[in-house]
Amino acid sequence: MQSLSDSSATARPAGVSADGALNRATHRPAGGAVRGSAAYRNIVLALFCSGFATFSLLYCVQPLLPAFAREFRIGAASASLALSLSTGFLAISILLAGMVSERYGRKELMFASLATAACCNLLAAVAPDWELILVARALEGIALGGVPAVAMAYLAEEIDAAGLGYAMGLYVGGNAFGGMVGRVAMSTLSEHFGWRHAMLAIGVLDLALAVAFVLMLPASRNFVRNGTMRLRDHLALWQRHLGHARLPLTFGIAALNMGIFATSYNYAGFRLMSPPFSLSATVTGLIFSAYIFGIVSSSWAGALADRYGRAPLVAAGIGTSCLGLFLSCTPWLAVVIAGIVLLTIGFFTTHSAASSWVGRMASSGRGHAASLYLLSYYLGGSVLGSVGGWFWEHAGWNAVAGFMLLQVVTAAWMARCLWRQGRN
Repeated sequence: MQSLSDSSATARPAGVSADGALNRATHRPAGGAVRGSAAYRNIVLALFCSGFATFSLLYCVQPLLPAFAREFRIGAASASLALSLSTGFLAISILLAGMVSERYGRKELMFASLATAACCNLLAAVAPDWELILVARALEGIALGGVPAVAMAYLAEEIDAAGLGYAMGLYVGGNAFGGMVGRVAMSTLSEHFGWRHAMLAIGVLDLALAVAFVLMLPASRNFVRNGTMRLRDHLALWQRHLGHARLPLTFGIAALNMGIFATSYNYAGFRLMSPPFSLSATVTGLIFSAYIFGIVSSSWAGALADRYGRAPLVAAGIGTSCLGLFLSCTPWLAVVIAGIVLLTIGFFTTHSAASSWVGRMASSGRGHAASLYLLSYYLGGSVLGSVGGWFWEHAGWNAVAGFMLLQVVTAAWMARCLWRQGRN
């Protein structure tokens, strides 16, 4: 396998390295922000806000899927397109965002992406028919592509290595908090004021957060704009990462981990609002408060990964998801909720450890490595999350659980391969 430290055979402009940064002769990197410093706190808080805005915008439609199915007279799988189209286009746009950020910078691109996505959410709220809602949601996914991969690359460049896992965990915690508020708030607001007003409220809130983000985030110190990289330079970097001995396994875990999570949350609402539970939309939405456990577990996992290594945390996260999956199949509501909590903890533990692992494995082209990780992550959620709807429509929750179990077993096998090759 080709190592990330090998030089690319592809020609590139003089003075530019494989990852698009100026060579050391022309640029000496500044030190990363140390945990406890003012710069570290500003970075973590700003990226917490960006994670919150990204996930609240992306997943605010998830609790609305049963309402979409009723209002527009469509099936569960078709209703899930409101989410799957966003995540699918997000996955594709992440690759393009990585290229654009090399020319225009990390901070600027993330702000433009957040602001544009919030405006698209406002458009979806006032769209008169289902097709236009899907168009607005697809555009929202494209816009959001400028945040996740660039945020991971920014953290890897600007945070001292000793505190990277903790910072990444807090960023993922912002994702969890945004996902929770997006789901719970949408469930409550939509039941009392209608889903359109609820989507408008989320859009306005996240537009304000985009402004707060750009005011708080420090300018990059270790990133040098580069407008000279050509398409073949980007392709060469992606090819090298895909040829790495361990990174593709991390990408596979990302796809399966997100697939499990998206499938469980997409159709848990359908199950809980159906007999024998027959819960209301508001009560069902409160179950998404399980995201609180994701906030805690992601920061906890990030700190433990810095201390004990990524492999044990990834394995623990997958095992926790497996236990939660079995509990979700029981007929007792309290046990089902416990299963959803464990699925949430397992997902965020795995994602927090695996995402910070990518920055450590990639010795160059970290933005490109992060974009491949998130391409896999969101494609897994988009494709596997929609496929789960077929199992729900044809055979109910136990069939959905069997589909998720297959993903868990495959992810466990990949984690075992990674663990055998290295523990940090």
